[in-house]
Amino acid sequence: MATFTDVAALIPTLCGQLVDDGDADLAQASMMLMTDADVVKVLEETAALAQQVEQIQVAAAGVIAVRSKRERGHSGLSAARGHRSAAALIQDVTGSTKADANRKARVGEALLDDETDSGDGAPQPENDTAATDERPTPGPWFQPLREALREGRLTSSQFDAIRRGLGELPEIDSDPLDADAIACAREEARAAWAEAAEQLVDEAAARTVEELWQQARTIRDLLDPEGAEARYLERFENRSFRTYRGQDGQKRASMALDDEGDLFIETVMAAALRPRRGGPRFVDADEKERAAALTDDPRTNDQLAYDLIMDVIRAGALADAENVFGTRQAGVRLVQTVDADGKTASVAHSEDYLVSVPGAVAEQRICDSGSVTVTVDSCGNPLDVGREQRLFTSKQRIALAIRDGGCRWRGCDRPASYCEAHHIDEWDRDKGRTDIDRGILLCRYHHMTLHHGGWRITRREKEDFVLHHPSGETFVMRPRAVLTYAWGGIDPPPKRFRPAA
Repeated sequence: MATFTDVAALIPTLCGQLVDDGDADLAQASMMLMTDADVVKVLEETAALAQQVEQIQVAAAGVIAVRSKRERGHSGLSAARGHRSAAALIQDVTGSTKADANRKARVGEALLDDETDSGDGAPQPENDTAATDERPTPGPWFQPLREALREGRLTSSQFDAIRRGLGELPEIDSDPLDADAIACAREEARAAWAEAAEQLVDEAAARTVEELWQQARTIRDLLDPEGAEARYLERFENRSFRTYRGQDGQKRASMALDDEGDLFIETVMAAALRPRRGGPRFVDADEKERAAALTDDPRTNDQLAYDLIMDVIRAGALADAENVFGTRQAGVRLVQTVDADGKTASVAHSEDYLVSVPGAVAEQRICDSGSVTVTVDSCGNPLDVGREQRLFTSKQRIALAIRDGGCRWRGCDRPASYCEAHHIDEWDRDKGRTDIDRGILLCRYHHMTLHHGGWRITRREKEDFVLHHPSGETFVMRPRAVLTYAWGGIDPPPKRFRPAA
């Protein structure tokens, strides 16, 4: 096995700081003496090195998965070594979690599923038949993901998130179509999914794995609205609630949530537990006192959540929302685009968490609770209000939530309801206007980081916001990827986002 010094020699910034025969303790001591920039560089270099090692590990996991398929029975690789599955063997060898082992097996198999393998490591013999004039069969739609992983532009986690998010190609109804039409429809679907995969690869460097998955799910729903509704209804049919008694005698409950139920419970929890979860500060004295009491409450978040659910059940459908949740009433707010001709989009998304739902769900909500119309441009920028207001109004907050989708700080996943509206122009110093164009949503933590850490945000007209580090380094604060597709602000134009079949 390579020594620590041998491995450290592969990390340029670190190896220059180590003495011969250095170990992990000496390396950590050396890094304590480094500048902040050098420590970050060490992390970047080790991440690049780990990604190369992971590629080899994933390839091995893929071969193990192929050689452990169920049809091979007890002669399969994992079974022959006493494991129930390829993932179990991978987990045992690598010491990883079950989820991580399953991911490596999925990704590795996806890289190899068009390769031949005899089961004992020997390559299959080539076919000696004469060559034909037929065109080569195009690769699978996720071929761009394969290439990006092999070239180091994607990690296996990003690969898996995009592939699982985009899912499988829709089934083509063959009844009214002839063979040529079916083949054409399938090729159009493959091309659309492949193009979506290429664009997500380009997004990967600036997005978290979680956002890539959510973005891929939304694109899939836009490409296949009929499938989106079918999946929504399937999750609705799978909803359940059951109670059971554990071996210790305590009664327990288990729930499988449909999409709307998931969003509603999340907003209920967020409204009640926001101060404990890092939500926005409260200006109202009563609400501030209530938030302080909740923060100091000795109960755990899980205990508070349980007590909240019981309170809601006891209060019933006619509960006084202010008494239960404070001044911020819980509820699910959906966003649906409507074009100039009044045609509504086939897919809507929730204001918090940006979960896509069929457009019919939004139409049902409008009948039940009404709607607020917000006029936006192709990038989601709403109109401004002027300087009459020092604080953003509730309608402006809705507009900011629609445009930003949550905290705009890079890598932050806090939803809109956890955010505060920040003026990028100081009200007094810069004579700033309370305009939506000059406001941005930031979670409480990043809002405080900006004000107390010497950061600042600028924006030129309606271009992207730019975050400035005190050192002078700048970062583009790109909008949530899901919203980029929702508003159609993509390049090339959104002709790809048509039903594939």
